Amino acid sequence: MTAQRCGQIVEQVALVAPTDATVLILGDTGTGKELIARAVHRRSRRRDNPLVRVNCTSIPKELFESEFFGHAKGAFTGAIRDRAGRFETAAGGTLFLDEVGEIPLESQSKLLRVLQERSYERVAEEKTRYADVRIVAATNRDLQNEVATGRFREDLYYRLSVFPLKVASLRERQEDIPLLATHFVGLLVRELGCPEPRLTRAGIETLQNYDWPGNIRELRNVIERAVIFARGGALQFDLPGNAGHLTSLEPKRVGAVEPEYLTEPELRRRERENLLAVLQKTKWKIKGTDGAAAFLGIKPTT
Repeated sequence: MTAQRCGQIVEQVALVAPTDATVLILGDTGTGKELIARAVHRRSRRRDNPLVRVNCTSIPKELFESEFFGHAKGAFTGAIRDRAGRFETAAGGTLFLDEVGEIPLESQSKLLRVLQERSYERVAEEKTRYADVRIVAATNRDLQNEVATGRFREDLYYRLSVFPLKVASLRERQEDIPLLATHFVGLLVRELGCPEPRLTRAGIETLQNYDWPGNIRELRNVIERAVIFARGGALQFDLPGNAGHLTSLEPKRVGAVEPEYLTEPELRRRERENLLAVLQKTKWKIKGTDGAAAFLGIKPTT
């Protein structure tokens, strides 16, 4: 399947969103799959009802049924009251299965049954409930290859890929960068309460000349830093390889003498260097046990 550019994705979203067809979003980490899922929900007839996101990587296989379908009081140790599952919470709306390729093989049949029969039961309860949800799934895995190697059920794959959308990585669609940059600048000005900066032609060329291993997530982070530093002036982008790169990670010279003390600007520079090094190591993933926040021992919000 050919990866699609921004304009093509917008057209496809407009086409499929008004229907109840299941959508499967494919693409590398950081390409904006969740943004597309939210766009599908906003343009659907279910937009006034919940959009419930499930990170499939975070659900232990022994709790799969409880998380998705809910449980009755006393179903297991610690089940002190009835609990609604994600299907029930998303009733009338959209259930977004993020990283669906991470669902363990032995749990996939349980999801398949609900998709086929549109019904489920809570754990330790006989009452059958109707699953009135629209399914949008996303993954960075090649599910066809996962099927071929026996790690993903073929029947579940075909249930999910009714309307597949393959998102190109940012390095494959550099013509989209001006539009994305303009969008993020406007969004971040509102979120941060900063003066509106100027996005120059030179700035856009700087963004287009970078490879973007962290995709759209990295682009947003770079623009956010630039908006804060700009103070209403022209945006200057802090990227590896830039002549004016503020966070250059050059190795120390052999025999270089460490200064006796560091000034405040030098401390800030070194902090930026360290943050960027960790973000590059984690491919701009911030949350989770393998995210930058965990490496640094700080909260993800920091």
